[in-house]
Amino acid sequence: MSGQTICGIDLGSRSVKIALMRSENEEEGFEILRLESLDTIRFYREYGRKQGEKLVVDFEALGLPAVDCLVSTGYGRNTLELAGGAAIPELKAHVLGAIYQTGLKDFTLVDLGGQDSKIIQVRNGKMVDFMTNDKCAASSGRYLENMATILDVSLEQLGQYVDAPVELNSTCAVFGESELIGKIVEGFPLAELAAGVNSTIVKRILPLLRSFTGEVLVFTGGVAHNHAVGRLLEAGSGKKIVVPKEPQFNGAIGCCCEGRV
Repeated sequence: MSGQTICGIDLGSRSVKIALMRSENEEEGFEILRLESLDTIRFYREYGRKQGEKLVVDFEALGLPAVDCLVSTGYGRNTLELAGGAAIPELKAHVLGAIYQTGLKDFTLVDLGGQDSKIIQVRNGKMVDFMTNDKCAASSGRYLENMATILDVSLEQLGQYVDAPVELNSTCAVFGESELIGKIVEGFPLAELAAGVNSTIVKRILPLLRSFTGEVLVFTGGVAHNHAVGRLLEAGSGKKIVVPKEPQFNGAIGCCCEGRV
């Protein structure tokens, strides 16, 4: 299809990501016009209303123009479908987004979002294997947010610490907070505590990667903004890490790619 404005919406558990893209023609390619992230509760409260079994989105209130195609995916997709659009599986959206953003066709996608994690093996541009975890927030952005709050640092500051990590062994996000507080009481410095938090995320992911082959990891999701986690993941896996320009919007961008097909 050509001459289209496409809107992709990733209905995440913590935030709703919106991508607006334009395809003039096959030769000129595909252009990102706008990216926007909204708190999930705010999105449903202010911009959505249920009509029958579907969710009607007030695009005018969002400040979005009329679009030719609407495609959605994500955490909310299983419970409420958007009116006037198509829904695609979350894994497919993330694969399409990663291919578009990196130009790669063979890679292992590691997506660490707000409350879940996904690992997807991609070969020749197709998903051949995957593993997901949405039962525990221990390897997610929620875990990092909670730990950053305890340490009284921003997420950006947390992502700067790599060296001499404190050993944190709890595999539960809730118990992990208590363990971190215990380390603070023992007198460990902030740099080592923060590095320990980042290292813990990676220690939970590395065992899952053993069954996935390939030399390149494409790292997406909000956690991909944590530079320390990316460095530790590269060192621990021995694989090249590629972080797309817009890791947090990967699923929404993938929805736009599906709409262009």
